Amino acid sequence: MAAPAWAAAERELLDELDSAWRTFARRYTRADGSLVYAAGELGGGADERDGVDDFYESFFNWPALYLLGGADDLLPAAKRHWEGITAQLTGLGMLVDEYERGYDWFHQGEGMLLFYLLCLADPDDDQFRARAARFADLYLGGPPGNYDPARNLIRAPHVGAGGPRVGLAGGRPYFPWAPEAFAPYGLPLEGAAGITSYDDLLADQASGRAMGEAMWERMGRGDTAVNLAATSLATNAYFMTGEERYRDWAVRYAGGWLERGAALGGCLPDNVGLSGAVGEYLGGRWYGGHYGWSWPHGLHSVGTAAVIAATNAALLSRDDTFLDLGRMPLDMAMKRRTELEPRRSRMSMPGRRVDQFQGREHLKTLLVPYRVADSGWHDFQPMQTALPTALWHYSSAEPDWERLHILESGSNYPWTEVYPFRDKEEAGHEEPWITFLDGRNPTYPERALEAARHVVARKVAEIAEDPTDPVSGPRSGDIHHWQNHNPVVTEVLTQLCFGAPQVLYNGGLLQARVRYYDSDRRRPGLPGDVASLVERISPTSTIISLVNLGHVPRAVIVQAGAFAEHRIETIAFAPLEPTGNRAPSQRQDGNADAFVEVRLAPRAATRLTLTMTPRALAPSYRGPW
Repeated sequence: MAAPAWAAAERELLDELDSAWRTFARRYTRADGSLVYAAGELGGGADERDGVDDFYESFFNWPALYLLGGADDLLPAAKRHWEGITAQLTGLGMLVDEYERGYDWFHQGEGMLLFYLLCLADPDDDQFRARAARFADLYLGGPPGNYDPARNLIRAPHVGAGGPRVGLAGGRPYFPWAPEAFAPYGLPLEGAAGITSYDDLLADQASGRAMGEAMWERMGRGDTAVNLAATSLATNAYFMTGEERYRDWAVRYAGGWLERGAALGGCLPDNVGLSGAVGEYLGGRWYGGHYGWSWPHGLHSVGTAAVIAATNAALLSRDDTFLDLGRMPLDMAMKRRTELEPRRSRMSMPGRRVDQFQGREHLKTLLVPYRVADSGWHDFQPMQTALPTALWHYSSAEPDWERLHILESGSNYPWTEVYPFRDKEEAGHEEPWITFLDGRNPTYPERALEAARHVVARKVAEIAEDPTDPVSGPRSGDIHHWQNHNPVVTEVLTQLCFGAPQVLYNGGLLQARVRYYDSDRRRPGLPGDVASLVERISPTSTIISLVNLGHVPRAVIVQAGAFAEHRIETIAFAPLEPTGNRAPSQRQDGNADAFVEVRLAPRAATRLTLTMTPRALAPSYRGPW
């Protein structure tokens, strides 16, 4: 057979990524896996809180590449980098017993992505299993006191191995930190200490101290909604150990926030005082918590944490009512949507949708408010499509699909277009992928793979042209340097191969309709020469094309679900023909499990239709052997 264009492009991208990660490692890392960095400390010294996540983020998607079929030595390389960075950050005073001393979960979630994916890639690693349990134990109610089991709350916005860290920064309370970065987000607390504008705040140091003290008092203690991302830490520990206490904690903690939102009529609050009362330190306001609805990111931070916790709790409990926790913040924003010219909205994160709005700034588009303060809802921006996509992908529920349809109908740009960009989260291509799954964008695989290959080539070129001293590394404090040069891109491969959205960046776990194993070599990922494409997904079926481009037989095991949680009921297979002109399929019963082995002859292909019962099996990191 002639190889489909998407299949050849997919294997070429995998080969290019194999070369790219090696280029990055040679340029920016030492033999022990640590990053080339000459700084003696990060920022403010012993009480510095920011920076741990940025080191780990430089490698966050490398295990994902291995799970897709990356090179055998990629997994030990990714583990070596985790170990090297952990030792490096311990030396900088940022970690205690290999874990974050104490910071908010918006950033902790980013830093934990590498760890979660390493656990998924090798759940039999005893050292990582012990770490998964030790890290999750920090939040189960014992030492160091991060969690109050009586009131079902985490005691501070900044928590970790050092216990609750009152306040929001090291040293004396003061705001603003880095005015050039925080100015677009405005005032953390409207009217606090008589300050009514950001210009007032910058006028003198006394105002900065007054605002810092107000933040310390009102935002620096008690629970906050972004702590919901900690449910991934417990979920990962449950999958690694099978100990039910981790599952029970994640479900109970998510349930506490769901109850608070239900008590407010579907309004998810962002803060809880140490007594358990919403708004305890904010005059009864449900908004105003750290990384909450008012400051700095609003929907971006609250919505992400809520969707992460909702899908974790629903998966662990097999109770989809937990998905309402993720729907609350999205629907709160959607109810207040408007159509407005993008140029007329003052956005705190204007970098999103730059390509989509190019030349369309004068056209109205659907915007939703990201933040709320005493003056009302504001900061109207396009909805972060990753959030409703993650909910729909998990639920397959019609209301979650309708939310996406409303967003598409209200946009002023075509969702079928592929824009060749790569942001920090390595996400943002949900819209053309959704239209592909809906049968309205048949050339998406080829165009998306080509765009991904361009990004890889550009990143490799940037590494070659990087003027940074290769011996000393970037200047002190430039802790985003490496993640900006990471040449590994996995979003498109994850979509096409796994039928999955990109992992939510602030601490999500992988969602996937299917995953793969090399049957002959007994490891995760597609075998060499094999390409895969998830063409359609429905609540109870998945259509996958598998192609063997090589000249030797290959055996691939298809797993239903990221965590082997779906039960395969029947299997239909047919020759690979253009959609709409398919040969009659053969059909057989499934094996009442999550796995099926497919043996492909040289230069052969097949299209599988798997019917499955979603989440009929207990989720875990178990493999097919």
